[in-house]
Amino acid sequence: MSQPKLIDDEADIALIQCYNRKFIDGSHILHHNGVVDAYGHLSFRHPLNPDVFVMSRCIAPGTISSPLDLIEYWVSNAEPLDPNSAKGYAERCIHSEIYKRHRDVNAAAHSHSEAVIPYTISGVPLKACYHAAGFIGSKGAPVYDIANHFEEGDGKDMLVRYEHLGSALAALFDGGNSVVLMRGHGFTVVAENMECAVLRAVYTQKNATILTAAITLRAAANANERIPPEEAPKIRYLNEEEASAAAGMTRWSVQRPWLLWMREVEASKLYLNSA
Repeated sequence: MSQPKLIDDEADIALIQCYNRKFIDGSHILHHNGVVDAYGHLSFRHPLNPDVFVMSRCIAPGTISSPLDLIEYWVSNAEPLDPNSAKGYAERCIHSEIYKRHRDVNAAAHSHSEAVIPYTISGVPLKACYHAAGFIGSKGAPVYDIANHFEEGDGKDMLVRYEHLGSALAALFDGGNSVVLMRGHGFTVVAENMECAVLRAVYTQKNATILTAAITLRAAANANERIPPEEAPKIRYLNEEEASAAAGMTRWSVQRPWLLWMREVEASKLYLNSA
C-alpha cells in the first residue's frame, strides 16, 4: 500500500480540484436524473494514487457541495486515510473491493433505482434493448444475491457492509461486465472514468424502464389477440455485436450528455458546487 502522493505543485492541485468538481457534478447529475435519492453513491479512484479512492461523507448525493464533504479511503480496507475522519457510507466496501479487483476501473456508482429492482427479484433478465445501453450486454446483467455470501455474525440488512460481501459483488464484474444487479437492493455500475459511470447508471435505469414497457405492451397485445404463448413474438434485444458497438458509441460520445446534464444541474437552484 503506497503512501499518498504529496500535492505540492500547481498541476496536482488543479487536477484534484477538477476531479472533486466532477465528482460533485456527477453526484448531482445522478440525483437530477432520479437514479439516486437520499441513498446511493458515486466514487472515483484517486488520480495521483491508485491505492486510494474518494467518496463523500454520509449525506444525500444531491446535497454534496464542497471538497470538505469528500473523504479519501484506502482501497485495501475501505478505511479513511485520516484516522480521525468519519467513516462515511456503510457500503463503501462495494467500491473498495471493485477497485481492489479491477485495476482498470476508475469510477463506480451504486443506485437503488425502483425501475431496476424488479429485474433483481423476478428472474427476468435485464438485457440491452436499445443502443444507449449497449454496455449492459446481450446476455443480461448478472444478479448478486447477498444471501449467498453472508457469514456468521453478519447483519442481514442487505447492505454490503463487509469486505467479503463486497468481494463477491466485485467478482461479478469479471469478464468485462459493466453492470451488476443486486437482489432486492439495486445495481452498481463501473467505468474507466466518472462521466462513463454516470452515463451507465442513467441509461441502465432508462433501459429498465423501456424493457418493462415493452414486456407489458407485448403481454397486453398477446392477450388482446389471444395469441398462444408459443406463437407470440419475442422481444428484440441487441445482439452481441450490436451491444458491443453501441457500448463503444457511448464511450466516444459521453461528453454530449455529460455537458447537457451539467447545464441542467447548474440551472437548478437545488445544487451547490464550490469545488
